[in-house]
Amino acid sequence: MSGNLTEEFINKQKERLTSDRETTMKDIARLKQDDPFSDPEHANDNAAVDNDVREQSEHQAIEAQIIDLERRLSDIDIALQKIEKGTYGVCEKSNRPIPQGRLEIVPEARFLVDPS
Repeated sequence: MSGNLTEEFINKQKERLTSDRETTMKDIARLKQDDPFSDPEHANDNAAVDNDVREQSEHQAIEAQIIDLERRLSDIDIALQKIEKGTYGVCEKSNRPIPQGRLEIVPEARFLVDPS
């Protein structure tokens, strides 16, 4: 297995990552549904300018959240692939083990934290 991580720890991380993946996918779907621009009638309505500005602002905020969640989803998928390959918990830059404490906080961590 990877570095100095026990099989038990890696299995717990896999369960956690799988659960986090499901939750993240649900959050993305909910945000897309809540996006005021997701309504096909949005382009045809004659809303007041202040409503248009509010909807644009809501859309941009939701879009930013979706981008962050999609990035996290990608990191989760990479972590799950690494578990399958036996390389989970190894820094992609230095090839050194990522401390277990960091993986407990950020199970999809791909890099060591630079202390400087």
